[in-house]
Amino acid sequence: MTGTTGNQSSAGHLLQLIRDGRATTRGALQRVTGLSRSTVGHRLDQLFAAGWLREGEAAGAPGSTGGRPSARLEFDAGHAVVLAADLGTRHATAGVLDLAGNVLAERSGRMLIGDGPEQVLDRLGQWFAELLKEHGTDPARVCGIGLSVPGPVDVGSGTVVQPPIMPGWDGHPLRARMRDAYAAHVTGAAPPSASPVSSALPVFVDNDANLMAYAEQRVGYPDCAAFLLVKVATGIGAGVVVDGRPYRGIDGGAGDIGHIRLADCPEALCMCGNHGCLAAVASGRALAEQLSAAGGPAASGSDVRDQLAAGRPEAVRLAREAGRRVGEVLVTVVTLLNPGVLMIAGDLAGTPFLTGVRELLYQRAMPRTTAHLQVVTSRLGERAGLIGAALMVVDELYAPTRADARLTGTAPNG
Repeated sequence: MTGTTGNQSSAGHLLQLIRDGRATTRGALQRVTGLSRSTVGHRLDQLFAAGWLREGEAAGAPGSTGGRPSARLEFDAGHAVVLAADLGTRHATAGVLDLAGNVLAERSGRMLIGDGPEQVLDRLGQWFAELLKEHGTDPARVCGIGLSVPGPVDVGSGTVVQPPIMPGWDGHPLRARMRDAYAAHVTGAAPPSASPVSSALPVFVDNDANLMAYAEQRVGYPDCAAFLLVKVATGIGAGVVVDGRPYRGIDGGAGDIGHIRLADCPEALCMCGNHGCLAAVASGRALAEQLSAAGGPAASGSDVRDQLAAGRPEAVRLAREAGRRVGEVLVTVVTLLNPGVLMIAGDLAGTPFLTGVRELLYQRAMPRTTAHLQVVTSRLGERAGLIGAALMVVDELYAPTRADARLTGTAPNG
């Protein structure tokens, strides 16, 4: 996801061409790069030696009239595994995935983000170690760890920046702490920093809505040049994917639409400390408070989801109204971005909420803005953040510049 192309004739560049499907035979690589047959062969030998490539079924070239078909070159998604975790405010999912984003082993359970990074990351390290053991996977096959978190992230440093619903996480060194926690549970090293696993394993972190959007766009809408996902759970956030890459803004703050102010709700206190934020009116947390006040105890967005599933009239009414409030903000967002797909995801992503969004969006946006817009719900469901975190790791580690550095043993840790 770095977008770095590196040396246009390097092994890493050839690997990118193969992964993208732009050149999947030796002959195609020669034509696309202009490299000689021997140079292409040398670069491919590096990739085969690393175990990153395999030869698939032979395929004839377009327009071929006969002769021996060329062997198809494929990225070997099974040569390593990724550890990934999707953290919510009250719940987490961790998994072992292959390099294509297929879940090989998974665990979900209660985990409170408010317990702070030390406790949460230590428990994640334990889950990772146990999942590897249960799946029978050698820790030496793990190439990296990806974390999806419910707050703004500076991806360059891997730190969470002023997260409204993650007390104690601001500026915490998540990469190093995650490495240490994982190493401690996998190797039993004491102190954790004494383990080579701790010092070598790359860790990458991004916002949950960004990673959900990235996974959903890659898997379900690969041809959509502008993709917008809105996650409505405890909070409200958006992920934007433009030309296949997440758009984060200058410091990770893009998509934080839950803190756009609504002019007619000055009394609504948000967790960020301000009044009138969209999240203070239309998030899962806000609806849980409103339901509790109406006699239907609810503590979180997941409780609201359960009441919606049960068909409780008050929950349905509030969800539809929340959808209208979010739709009010999305009129501006959709007009600005002109996306091809608007996906609603999270605890409230059901018919009542979606109906409310559609009502306001189509009522107030210009017809030109919505003429080619698909408004849909999640395809990957609760696994979207987990799969997105794994795909992030793969795209970072096998991007041309980093891939070349890994082949020569000079790659930095994430």
